[in-house]
Amino acid sequence: MWYNQTMTKKKDRKKTAIIDVGGGMRGIYAAGVFDRCLENDTKFDLCIGISAGSANLSSFLAGQKGRNYVFYTQYAMRKDYMSFRNFLRNRNFINLDYVCDYLCNSDGEYPLDYAALVSNPAEFTVIATNAETGEPKYFTKDDMSQDNYGILKASCSLPVVNQPFVIDGVPYFDGALSDPVPVERAFAEGCDKVVLVLTKPRDFLRRSVVELKAADRIEKKYPLAAAGLRKRIDKFNSSLELAIEYESEGRLMIVAPDDICGVSILGKDKANLDRLYAKGLADGDAVAEFIRN
Repeated sequence: MWYNQTMTKKKDRKKTAIIDVGGGMRGIYAAGVFDRCLENDTKFDLCIGISAGSANLSSFLAGQKGRNYVFYTQYAMRKDYMSFRNFLRNRNFINLDYVCDYLCNSDGEYPLDYAALVSNPAEFTVIATNAETGEPKYFTKDDMSQDNYGILKASCSLPVVNQPFVIDGVPYFDGALSDPVPVERAFAEGCDKVVLVLTKPRDFLRRSVVELKAADRIEKKYPLAAAGLRKRIDKFNSSLELAIEYESEGRLMIVAPDDICGVSILGKDKANLDRLYAKGLADGDAVAEFIRN
């Protein structure tokens, strides 16, 4: 009898996931969503992060409400964080060593509570792109350790904006090059309900030529990553269309701002950032209802 009851409970329980696709400074919207999830004690079995989304989820899994907000509205304003000075010095506009080491380490200015992150039972997937093959790499908690947050650096390394980050001799770029909206990944991991957090309106379809120009810049050294970057627009749009189909079936929920409040991928206007964060907080309540039902 005990065995049957246990198996029934496991079968009835739904596995849930949340995906944060990133978006540079627009990620403050997702930060608001996660802070509201922490307030509502909304939990997930699987958290998938790309680029800034991986950083957002780190704080969320560690239970550090408000931490991401400080990074977007205070630390990001520092030249040591991101600036043309950084780019001129080492070809990295965003100094990921400053962000992930100086600020996040156990002796840093605002340490990531690594112990809490590890003890959180939720799975954590961080997506990066192998710069040599153009294929996605799905890192997990096992690839992290105290004061070793290289997988976050790898996932956040935007082509041209940053040089690829090297892990075990392999250079990595931003995960959005290879798997920009990983809803299929979440369902392949056995999830029944998925929350997809976007940082642009849900009806936004990529048409930008920025990716094409960036691909030209990296093609000589990383031709396969460049090829992936050129396909990113189509991958994003087709994956978003698939997500909308899943949403119509009740298996997925898209959470997205109705307006980006003038925040660009590297934007630093605090008033605009605050407005976008507030939208995330407001929209976060619907996540709890979706998971609960």
